[in-house]
Amino acid sequence: MTDPNNPFSAMMAMGQDWARAINPALQNFTPQGFEALWPTMPRDLMETMMGKTFNPEGLDAKTRLLLTLGALTILGAQAEAQIRLTVRHALEAGATKQEIAETIAMMGVFGGVPAMSKAMELASSVMDTSEEEMPEEDKE
Repeated sequence: MTDPNNPFSAMMAMGQDWARAINPALQNFTPQGFEALWPTMPRDLMETMMGKTFNPEGLDAKTRLLLTLGALTILGAQAEAQIRLTVRHALEAGATKQEIAETIAMMGVFGGVPAMSKAMELASSVMDTSEEEMPEEDKE
């Protein structure tokens, strides 16, 4: 991407220069850095906003998040940040590691093995991190 004749390279370089001019800290910006700014919604709030509170006969928040994870898995590597955030929220909503893994594995049929493998890698990184933050007595 450093070819000076490539218009995409020139556009990216111009965008990076612009970001540096606005805020020098943006030079080292990563999507993972942005994810750290997005808090995990508490379980009760998730259930209120996207669960059975307003639709008692509907899907609970955990099921909705697992469905979302399936759809994001099919999208593939273009949804890395969204996959990590959804896994984090699914865990908070009560999904088990097994349910998350099964959801992603099933999507291999629809999105392909590479998309499934990437999603599993991303989910594992979130689940490993969340397990490190848990008190010893709460670990499964």
